[in-house]
Amino acid sequence: MKKLLILLALVTLIGAAAAGCGNKDAENGDAQSAGDTSLTDITTKGELILGCDDSFPPMGFRDQNGEVVGFDIDLAQGVADKLGVDLVVKPINWSTKEMDLLNGNIDVIWNGYTITQERDLAVEFSKPYLNNEQVFVVRANSDINSVADFAGKLIGCQIDSAALSAINADPALLGIIEDLTVYDNYQDALLDLRISDRISVVAVDKVLINYEMTQLPGEYRVLDDVLAVEYYGIGMRKGSAALSQAIDDALDEMQDDGTTDVISSKWFGENIVIRDVEKLTQDELLEIEG
Repeated sequence: MKKLLILLALVTLIGAAAAGCGNKDAENGDAQSAGDTSLTDITTKGELILGCDDSFPPMGFRDQNGEVVGFDIDLAQGVADKLGVDLVVKPINWSTKEMDLLNGNIDVIWNGYTITQERDLAVEFSKPYLNNEQVFVVRANSDINSVADFAGKLIGCQIDSAALSAINADPALLGIIEDLTVYDNYQDALLDLRISDRISVVAVDKVLINYEMTQLPGEYRVLDDVLAVEYYGIGMRKGSAALSQAIDDALDEMQDDGTTDVISSKWFGENIVIRDVEKLTQDELLEIEG
């Protein structure tokens, strides 16, 4: 009987301790939720500051009047309208975009921003909203027809781009090409490809080169070889779960009410926005990048 009483007492104590831990964990969870002011910060100041590369058509670029326009700009404007705030478009140095985000100079990175493992550790991503591929483009009259023809060739791409990361992660490709030339933006790389012999190939986002080919028909040719398959997402400061959820909810509403159809058709001729993919895990990103 004495042993039974001691055992019951121990069970009671363990149960109380577990309950206490559970309450403490719940309190910590509530505190963390309460500590996420990412959405209220935006609604309180009444504006969403979007950081973008202003030379990345059709996602974000300057028109003939010098205004920043594009698919991502229109999409972000729709989200800002849903949130009841003004959209402020702020061109930034793409190579320091995460630093601008961390320092509070911008609220979101939203301009053909590829979701990668490395970036996912540094920023809070929305759900993917667009599929994309990194592809190789050559001059229309080039004798290059596949990666097999890259031996001794110069390849160009943009600094801190998904294409650059994909090339650097492919030792076989690096072993074939002569050199890799990095540009501040894709417009400079494509101009070099078109009018000079400095480079023979540009590794570039498919959405960008498809748009460029409509503007300059007959100048470029995209190879069948695909460098990487990827998703675009919207980047926020790490821990901004409330803002991320609000942006995703707004995009879901825009998909349902036809807004994204109108915006996407304007830039791509059809609705290519996706809303049926959940946030990507590190394992899923590894599979995509691998």
